[in-house]
Amino acid sequence: MLRHPRYVDEEKCIACGACAEKCPKKVIDTYNAGLVKRKAIYVEYPQAVPLKYSIDPETCIYLQKGKCGVCQKKCPVDAVDFEQKPKTVNLNVGSVILAPGFEPFSPAGLENYQYSSHPNVITSMEFERILSASGPTTGHVVRPSDNAEPKRIAWFQCVGSRDLNRCDNAYCSSVCCMYAIKEAVIAKEHVGEDLDCSIFYMDMRTHGKEFERFYDAAENRSGVNFIRSRVHTVTPIPDSDDLELRYVTEQGELKTEIFNMIVLSVGLQTSPELIKLAEKLDIDLTEGHFAKTGTFTPVETSRPGIYACGAFQGPKDIPQSVVDSSAASAAAGELLAEQRNTQVKERELPPETDVSGERPKIGVFICQCGVNIAGVVDVPKVVEYASNLPYVEFASDKLFACSQDAQDNMAELIREKGLNRIVVAACTPKTHEPLFQETLTDAGLNKYLFEMTNIRNQDSWVHKNNPELATEKAKDLVRMAVSKVALQEALKETELQVHPSAMVVGGGIAGMAAAKSFADQGYETHLVEKSGQLGGQARNIFHTAKGESVGEKLNEMIQAVDSSNRIHVHLNTELTNVEGFVGNFESVLSSNGSEQTVEHGVAVIATGAEAYKPDEYGYGKDERIMTSLELDKKLMDDDPALNNLNSAAFIQCVGSREPGRMYCSRVCCTHSVENALALKKRNPDMNVYVLYRDVRTYGEKEYLYRDARQAGVIFIRYDLDNKPVVKTGGDKITIGVTDHVLQMPVELEVDLVNLATAVIPYGDEKLANFFKVPMNEDGFFIEKHAKLGPSEFSTDGVYLCGLAHYPKPIDESIAQAKAAVSRAVTLLAQEKVFSSGTIAQVDQQLCAACGVCVSICPYSAPSFAEEGRFAGKAEINPALCKGCGLCVASCRSGAIHLKGFDTDQIFSQIFELDAAI
Repeated sequence: MLRHPRYVDEEKCIACGACAEKCPKKVIDTYNAGLVKRKAIYVEYPQAVPLKYSIDPETCIYLQKGKCGVCQKKCPVDAVDFEQKPKTVNLNVGSVILAPGFEPFSPAGLENYQYSSHPNVITSMEFERILSASGPTTGHVVRPSDNAEPKRIAWFQCVGSRDLNRCDNAYCSSVCCMYAIKEAVIAKEHVGEDLDCSIFYMDMRTHGKEFERFYDAAENRSGVNFIRSRVHTVTPIPDSDDLELRYVTEQGELKTEIFNMIVLSVGLQTSPELIKLAEKLDIDLTEGHFAKTGTFTPVETSRPGIYACGAFQGPKDIPQSVVDSSAASAAAGELLAEQRNTQVKERELPPETDVSGERPKIGVFICQCGVNIAGVVDVPKVVEYASNLPYVEFASDKLFACSQDAQDNMAELIREKGLNRIVVAACTPKTHEPLFQETLTDAGLNKYLFEMTNIRNQDSWVHKNNPELATEKAKDLVRMAVSKVALQEALKETELQVHPSAMVVGGGIAGMAAAKSFADQGYETHLVEKSGQLGGQARNIFHTAKGESVGEKLNEMIQAVDSSNRIHVHLNTELTNVEGFVGNFESVLSSNGSEQTVEHGVAVIATGAEAYKPDEYGYGKDERIMTSLELDKKLMDDDPALNNLNSAAFIQCVGSREPGRMYCSRVCCTHSVENALALKKRNPDMNVYVLYRDVRTYGEKEYLYRDARQAGVIFIRYDLDNKPVVKTGGDKITIGVTDHVLQMPVELEVDLVNLATAVIPYGDEKLANFFKVPMNEDGFFIEKHAKLGPSEFSTDGVYLCGLAHYPKPIDESIAQAKAAVSRAVTLLAQEKVFSSGTIAQVDQQLCAACGVCVSICPYSAPSFAEEGRFAGKAEINPALCKGCGLCVASCRSGAIHLKGFDTDQIFSQIFELDAAI
């Protein structure tokens, strides 16, 4: 492995910024017009590495021409080192995970869009920077040419995607439609409702979870215009910074409109450097230059032991990238299971200092967060103010408080000055509080003797136009935090042993993949299936989008599960009760009148979904009208009747994307195109029609759409308010539909009608209640975090995968199954876990035993003590409590307290705020 030099000594660098401040060299970075510039010296992202500076060798005058060197002269600690050379590092590893990402398509060569010649034509990536509070315009939506606020902005979709005429990217980049809608909605929020936002598109591909609702809200509530047209030419208007667009509407009308800005929604592509890397590693790439993987092995490359995830495996959004990364980790874990813990180094922590009874000695650290905070808030004034607050012994600011060097310095100051409570005023505690708590632990302090206040999201970002007000508010927030932490006490966490086994509920593709991954990593697994056979909906599917036989692969999976001595399969079995908590669940399984109690440390929900049975289009009245799975059955059986067909029609979105079921079922378009090609293969002269609303063959599934058109499949678009009309009764089935090209009604006479029906969840509320996990209004389970936790629940120890989460094809179901296992194994491998210290506690002497807390808690943490002095009084199970405070608020006798957020602490903050008023 070749490690490139940074030309800055990481041990010496103190991240003072003197080098970057004096660097004279500037280069165009994002806007072609030169609005945004960067210097040759740039700061590394603080969450990735310790905060240090690096020098860009392609930009640096000294490294290019041997002149300048001003950074070396100005560095106060002699950290700049131009003598650094590339180093070759040899690593002995058991597996490799490739996550090198992508590069955005450059539209510089598309002269018709004026990107290279006009400042107000920018890419979507550049517009993201405009919207960002840390961007060049601090979140103000202005156009680059004159910094004027635009009145009309146009987005062009599929720039660098789905295009073989002007680039070589025939695939769909999957993410562009959603990010364009998001940008348009946020732009209107920033500028106001009068901003005219128009998105020019071919197919609107909002196929992700909750995406369709966002699309609907953008159009009907936010007022974003969606125009189905591909703009050919952009013409700059003389003596103006505006741009003229000419396009043809669906009705064939030629229109000309003027916009102030154009945003090009650029696609994702693999860089030439990554293509060379793949050649060096001897791994196969797809037609679109992405890592080639199989449907049933979605993260395994062609070379054993090397795995791929993220956009290098195919264009995808953040949730799917996160799923794939965890899946790749699980795949590597399966390979290296026997070596687990053989090279683990035990972390040595200093003994915890007992500060009980000590006078509070508070340290306050104010983060500048670059310009995110310091660009608005007068940080030195806040530091000075904090230093004079009661009990504050030390106060200072940090350029980036979350950087490693700042963390080390903070721990050193805690020890040196004997600080026993800490306040950090920075960004959001949601992401950074655990990092600072870890610093306290390293310094020998209880991690709960800490308070974090958010002066970025809740102050500098929302008051960026009023720095004086923002500074005063920062003082208020710091004062409130100091008053609360002064009353804070050290909290203890309950140690819980983890039962080293798993239970998977659901024996379909996802459930079996999860069970096998658990077993391959050395864990006993109980696979619970309510029916009499494994396989789920996969038993009804003909083949995959890549042409693999689902039946053959499914049989291999079932055989692997049945033959594993670590997997215990429970068929014809239902879950009838669940007790316990993370690491220590006890589930009751019922089968044929008998019950069995199973102990397990984690659980994976993989209960699947089913196909919608329609009550429209004549389904159930004519055997020639069938669902996609029923057609698959005929294809699997090689039904000779299919050879006699002369025509067939596929009707899309049956039961999906309409009121009552406002979501895309994700798999239907690809499935119909596959089967349309299968029919064409049987009889190339057959007339095959696909009646659609938007063709959503995302990613490299777009090739199937291309192949279908080339094979002669005819695609006719229809609208939700003008659905096709199916008539039966004769030798042929007649379908009436309005042709979107001819703009007139047509009648199709076909021998077979395939209805692409919705994927609908089982909506198992009983199971949801067992594990205290939520479902959305459609009946799909709700994950912990849509982007960062797509395979786990907020309930610790419970995970999620497959169709129970949201409709998805086989490869994505298997990837999510492995991702769920990866997340679960991080818990199982610890052997013991600790509950949070911020939990409720009952003063049983005050408890009236009314039971309100027991009935109201969504996690079943409170219960009545069964024995002892306070039998019949409420008590809290620390393993189940999430610290939400619901029981505290509902307790009529004031017997319940929330550690870390007790009444005196909350009131102390309120009183401090009241004093400011």
